[in-house]
Amino acid sequence: MTLPARLLPAGFSLTAVLAWGTSDFLGGYATRRANAFLLTTVVNVSGWFLMGAIAYVTHAQFPSLHTIAWAMAGGASGGTGLAIFYRALASGRMGLTAPVAALIGAGIPTIFGMVTEGLPSSIHILGFLLAGFGIWLISRSEAGHTPEGISLALIAGVGFGGFYLCLRQAGDGSAMWIATFSRSGALVITATVVLLQRSFRQITVAGIGWATIAGFLDVTGTFLFVRARQTGRLDSAVVLTSLYPAITVLLARLILKEHFTLWKAVGMFAALLAIPLIAGK
Repeated sequence: MTLPARLLPAGFSLTAVLAWGTSDFLGGYATRRANAFLLTTVVNVSGWFLMGAIAYVTHAQFPSLHTIAWAMAGGASGGTGLAIFYRALASGRMGLTAPVAALIGAGIPTIFGMVTEGLPSSIHILGFLLAGFGIWLISRSEAGHTPEGISLALIAGVGFGGFYLCLRQAGDGSAMWIATFSRSGALVITATVVLLQRSFRQITVAGIGWATIAGFLDVTGTFLFVRARQTGRLDSAVVLTSLYPAITVLLARLILKEHFTLWKAVGMFAALLAIPLIAGK
């Protein structure tokens, strides 16, 4: 495999990190003034419309029923996790809750990938451990107690783990259609909760705008993750894309002025150092 081909999965994953990290910051910020499931429904609608339109215009090959079913199942799991995650980001500090959800979400499919695809090289394993260590440091509480929102982040992480595993089962169909149908599955769940809660007005016009942008970024991240998984290993794609909390933490520091401790800086450095180890040969 040539060098550009070997780096392609890592390129998809790292671009997904930027998209997901920014989307989560916007979604978590907007949820402070909105119902989490209502806002996530707007996120799902905008993401579904964007990626579905692109897939249709570019004449992407329509997937099989098997692929559609697994994509929608993944969307249902990930969409539920995302709504809970937004609530966690809004109720606690983003710099702490985001990495916790990422660590749980990455751990489940990474272990599954190692079992089903075989153990990676020692260099890859070192990269995985370093990335996990970095995520843990980013989420480390300095106050000696569990921050608000951590329990929600743990639950959201399980939903994210299910999302990764289901999209693996979706196979090698069109990444654009897989991303589109994953939004469909998520939309069914979040819209149903909104209907049951009757929370139709618990969002501002500004919140709708932020949610729309977050939806565009989130579905783009999903598309990029699917391409990373299709062109490389599942565990590598999951671990690399799970570095997105670094973006969320950085934006929270720059925009919301969240305290940025030395441990978080070390954690981000460890996560960045893990990238070439995981992406390498």
